[in-house]
Amino acid sequence: MIRDKNWKKVLFGLGLDNKDEHKRFTKGHNFYLIGGSEDTHKTMQEKSIKFNECLKKRRKTLDDINKKEFYEIADKIGLQIPDDKNKKSKS
Repeated sequence: MIRDKNWKKVLFGLGLDNKDEHKRFTKGHNFYLIGGSEDTHKTMQEKSIKFNECLKKRRKTLDDINKKEFYEIADKIGLQIPDDKNKKSKS
C-alpha cells in the first residue's frame, strides 16, 4: 500500500435505492455521499454530520481514531456498516 501524507480518511456513503433517476451528491467535512433515494441520502447526510460531531467532542479527526473508536462512534449514532470480522481490533 502506498502512503501519501496528503491523503486523508473520509466517510463514503453509497445509496443504491434510487428509483427517480435524480442524481444526488453531497460533499461535506470528512464525507462524500453518492446516490440513494431522497430519504436514504438525507439519512446518510444526518449520520455523517453526527459522526463529525462525535469526532469534534473527542477532539479528534478521522485520521486520529483507530478502528475500535470508529466502530464505537458508528454504533453510537446507529450507522450501518458492512460486517467486519476485525471490528474489535485496536488498529
